[in-house]
Amino acid sequence: MNEVQHITIYIDRSPRDVYEFASNPENLPRWAAGLAGSEVKRAGSVWVAEAPFGRVKITFAEKNTFGVMDHDVELDSGVVVHNPMRVVPNGGGSEFMFTLMRQPYMSEEQFVEDKRAVEKDLRTLKEFLEGSS
Repeated sequence: MNEVQHITIYIDRSPRDVYEFASNPENLPRWAAGLAGSEVKRAGSVWVAEAPFGRVKITFAEKNTFGVMDHDVELDSGVVVHNPMRVVPNGGGSEFMFTLMRQPYMSEEQFVEDKRAVEKDLRTLKEFLEGSS
């Protein structure tokens, strides 16, 4: 069993607005520097990006009305990391949730660094969406 961290942030925008922006892989470079440091390009059924840790292939959940944005990230090594991600209503805005799972090859230090990167990305998402209301 992997260690898990649930990372959440409140965003003062509707769940629909948050979902529409965050579920679009082309927007990843605008808020998810921990995953996509440059343009994200479609390659068949996957999206390809240059991450801080190398080239990755990203497969997102199909568009849905439940706010589910789960995605699999395939590393150059062939390892696939599943990333559960959701947006749900919270009062007049949204709660954005990312579930970070410690991978078997990760040291405690790497897991903490990964958590910090996700937290930074979620703050960037919040700032971007709230600034463009």
